[in-house]
Amino acid sequence: MRRRATTAENQEQDREEQLVVFDLASESYAVDIGAVQEIIRMQHITEVPRAPQFVEGVINLRGKVIPVIDLRRRFGLTEGEHSRTSRIVVVDVGEHTIGIVVDGVSEVLRIPRSTVEPPSPLVTTVDSGYLRGIAKLEDRLIILLDLNVVLGSAEQHVTESLAANAAKAAA
Repeated sequence: MRRRATTAENQEQDREEQLVVFDLASESYAVDIGAVQEIIRMQHITEVPRAPQFVEGVINLRGKVIPVIDLRRRFGLTEGEHSRTSRIVVVDVGEHTIGIVVDGVSEVLRIPRSTVEPPSPLVTTVDSGYLRGIAKLEDRLIILLDLNVVLGSAEQHVTESLAANAAKAAA
């Protein structure tokens, strides 16, 4: 009897996604909670000369140098000022840990997979492959991001180099 309940629970979890929802330029975005290491308040970000435009700099997180990217810049959105609600979401992307600056983190949400639709071909381009889907909730839409595509392989190499160079300079 107990085994059936466990199987039913697993099937229910397979039909759901757990997401961290954050705000960016008045829209709601989300990433899979499994990729999120932690969410921290804004702190001083050390600028790195000649870094790509979307890289805000690096931070020291408990002795580890973490590159930080600004999603507004990465997506070509209008730049905004950091506020009391701004956060750095520390995520694992492949083998790398990076911070992403967001306007605010609103919630952790569990949604049925059936509410997620692929993005329309009318709103996607070659450069918007980071859109994993759109979650349709009763009162709003949430844009789901594929972090591996948000930070492509060339960009992952750049942020890895930035972190390594900053760590050497700090030593």
